[in-house]
Order: sequence, then C-alpha cells, then structure tokens
Amino acid sequence: MDKLNKKEYKKYVKEKVPKPTYARNIFWAFIVGGLICTLGQVITNWFSHMGASEKIAGSATSITLIFLGALLTGIGVYDKISKKAGAGAAVPITGFANSIVAPAMEFRREGLIFGVAAKMFIIAGPVLVYGIGTSVVVGLIYLLLTKGL
Repeated sequence: MDKLNKKEYKKYVKEKVPKPTYARNIFWAFIVGGLICTLGQVITNWFSHMGASEKIAGSATSITLIFLGALLTGIGVYDKISKKAGAGAAVPITGFANSIVAPAMEFRREGLIFGVAAKMFIIAGPVLVYGIGTSVVVGLIYLLLTKGL
C-alpha cells in the first residue's frame, strides 16, 4: 500500500467522516422536546381540572412525567425516541428518569447492591450533587445578602 502524504490523508479522512446533520437534529430536538412539554401541560391542566391546586398539579405532573420516562425506558421505547430526538428527549424531566433507569437496568445482572444500587446514579449522580451543592451555596449567599448575617 502506498504511503499517503498529509494532503491526501486529509482528503481521505474528509471523505470518510460522516457529515453532521445539524438542521435535522435541531428540528427533531425541537419537535420532541416540544411534544414532551406539551404533554406536561396537558397533564397539568388535567390535574387542575380535577381540582388540584397549582402547586399540587405541578408536583403531580413532574411525578407523572418521571414515571412515564422510567416506564418508556423500561420497555425500550425511550432509547428509540432519544436516538431520533437527541437533546429534545435528554433535557426534559423524562430524560432525567431515563438517565437513572437505563444504568439500573444495564447493571441489574450484577445484583441489587453492587449492580442496581451502585450504578443507578452513575449518570444522574453528578448532576444531583452539583445541583444540590450549588443551590446550597446560592442560598447561603442570598441569606447573607438579604439578612446581613
């Protein structure tokens, strides 16, 4: 096989590397993310119509969406949606449920303790730690600035 010079190699690599489809990815992320948010609004309206306060309806909607995300992950549907939607499925609260359930399912063969329990938060864990930690720091700064302790 002949040796390729740098110019020929760059041309070869450019031909072989798949072209990104940004417009299509953005479109599907927008559509699927919008549909998930619309579903959330429909659920909120339903709970409100059933007599729940705004606060209870919001909490019940979050719980329902987390349940649906976990259920769809468990039956293998959410991964198919995620492949098409990308960030449109990863960013909403259903994506958070998926990020907890998927590793738990993947490592269940290793047992309940060393598999499911140890690996369940492998993706969502850092998000929770930094989110909670940041909220504590911001809360303390707000307390100091408003109460002057």
